[in-house]
Amino acid sequence: MDSDDEAGSEVPTVSATVSGPPNPELKKLLVFKVYKRRWFVLLVFCLINCSNATIWLTFAPVANQSAQHLKVGLEEINWLSLVYMVVAIPLSFGTTWMLDTFGLRITLILGSWLNMFGAMVRFCVVLPSEKIEVLYPVVMLGQTLGALAQPLIIFAPTKLAALWFPDHQRATANMIASMSNPLGILLANLISPMVAKTSGQIPALLIVYAVPACITCFLATVGIRSSCPPTPPSASAEFSNSEPFVQGLKLLLKNKNYLVLLVCFGAGIAVFTCFSTLLEQILCVNGYTNDFAGLCGGLFIAFGIVGAGALGLYVDKTKKFNESVKINMCFSTLACIAFAVVSQLRDQNVAVAAVCSLFGFFGFAIYPVAMELSVECSYPVGEATSAGLIFISGQVQSVLYIIVLQALTRRLADSPTSTCGSAVLSWRVPMLVMAGLSTLFTCCFVVFFHTRYRRLETGTNKESNGSIPTEHAPSVQG
Repeated sequence: MDSDDEAGSEVPTVSATVSGPPNPELKKLLVFKVYKRRWFVLLVFCLINCSNATIWLTFAPVANQSAQHLKVGLEEINWLSLVYMVVAIPLSFGTTWMLDTFGLRITLILGSWLNMFGAMVRFCVVLPSEKIEVLYPVVMLGQTLGALAQPLIIFAPTKLAALWFPDHQRATANMIASMSNPLGILLANLISPMVAKTSGQIPALLIVYAVPACITCFLATVGIRSSCPPTPPSASAEFSNSEPFVQGLKLLLKNKNYLVLLVCFGAGIAVFTCFSTLLEQILCVNGYTNDFAGLCGGLFIAFGIVGAGALGLYVDKTKKFNESVKINMCFSTLACIAFAVVSQLRDQNVAVAAVCSLFGFFGFAIYPVAMELSVECSYPVGEATSAGLIFISGQVQSVLYIIVLQALTRRLADSPTSTCGSAVLSWRVPMLVMAGLSTLFTCCFVVFFHTRYRRLETGTNKESNGSIPTEHAPSVQG
């Protein structure tokens, strides 16, 4: 039942003498309630997540212009994205503990302030030309502040969906929250090449990204008033975080299915991060422009959001988490293999764009469903802990893969069609290695991952139980 009752109202008493078996639908009506405010909380979260993602990948679509403006090489520009992964790894355990201990509100507000400060520090690169030598350290400081915010934000979708949304909307809410991050990546891929066509326009680009960060920080600080609604929307939300943080970690390390998901889906996150970070550098070698690379990145994410939306609605209705993830991982790997081939060909704009679209459609659709699956297979461990560790796995593997892929490149003596500037690198071997890694971990996941849906089973059992916890029962409004 949707309600605008924010403060809650007087709790009705439930007769202790009820003849016959309890009615599950009546029990659900009396005990659980959803609030329209949940959509505002979801909207604010999406804006914060989207802003953080645009700050993360500001420079990747315009790597050459950024390198010229900041007077550094392409490797230093790549580290402006990699710092997000490096910083997130040591902080992630603290973030999962913070989410499960202090709650959603404090965590998101802190994340929004760090994100805003990071954007404002980067804005400081609009300096007189004689101080040009300090530009890169200032930008790196801003990126680092944004990186501190990322785990506070990106670990939260499963927690938000579990605490504010009922069972039949949980996967959809998680999908919307999770896809706000790739939406930010999409905007970065479209806006950065559009605004920064030359190196001198990089300062204007930083201003463009600083304004939304300030607005979202204000909305989070003023608009998010509580970590959870007065009344839980489902039985599993009522018993969220039933395991302490350290005990939850111990349970996860003993859970074979969760460990398979941790490694294999973490590898999938890493492959997608490599693709987003290195796309422009991979395509420019064979004559593709920055604008085309930005278009491919945009198609990759736009189709990914469409695929995630469709799969989220499907899973909410069918609860087939396991089958959906496995099928989409297989198709995503096929698309990765196809990209490894067509990205090395010249004048194949249509093929490259089509493969990027398919890669996104099947690959991005996996993310929110896999995060829900991590909670299902690890319940009653806290949502932030189970989903957060998978993200940590993805970050660790992302750093490793990007370093390895860059090490496998070789400098080309001559490439007449290159649009890369002075540094022309061959990505043929790295792309084949990336496709091989995707294939390996997909096969491992399909073969070794089999799990029960523990959270759904727990919710069903509690809702069919005869006792009604009247201390949580809301008033029934007409």
